[in-house]
Amino acid sequence: MKTVRQIAEDIVAREGGYVNDPDDPGGATNQGVTIGTLRALRHDVTGDGRVDEADLRGLTRSEAVDIFIRHYFERPKLAHLPPEVQPALFDMYVNAGSNAVKLLQRMLTRNGFPCADDGIIGPGTIAAATGLAARHPGQINLLYGIARRDYYYNLADARPASRKYARSRNGGKGGWITRAEDFLPRCAHLTEAQHTARTAHWN
Repeated sequence: MKTVRQIAEDIVAREGGYVNDPDDPGGATNQGVTIGTLRALRHDVTGDGRVDEADLRGLTRSEAVDIFIRHYFERPKLAHLPPEVQPALFDMYVNAGSNAVKLLQRMLTRNGFPCADDGIIGPGTIAAATGLAARHPGQINLLYGIARRDYYYNLADARPASRKYARSRNGGKGGWITRAEDFLPRCAHLTEAQHTARTAHWN
């Protein structure tokens, strides 16, 4: 099993370098770290007393990995959840913040282990996740991964500008969908035909 640092390094590699896409609500990013996150952390890379795009552009891969581990894994207490779901949850937390935890909480409730969908990993969420993992071995990551994929499709349903992240220019799976499926077993991946059918109404 990969270490937390190895998972964080994979996330940074997946996120890539500096991007400032006007259709991305998160704004400019580098190594997956948004300008908003950098400002919130007061991470002054250049040392000039302010945090701006120069700092974002100067962010190194190693610094991004450290930020992800401290603020997207340790701070939200992901380590208290069943190990099998931690990689996917960590990856989505970087991508979607506390919505990643809310998604887990709603999935747990739907599957008979109710907990508040407040985006906070507390005793109730830990007990629910541990309970599901114990009663249905090997299922929590599968159920979470499917819920995550649906979350991205639903976002694209509601926001046309985001559809390019869920469907590629040639109609295949976009980055959001392939990213979610990276954490799912191959047998749970949608076929291209299923993906096409799911996105057909976007035309």
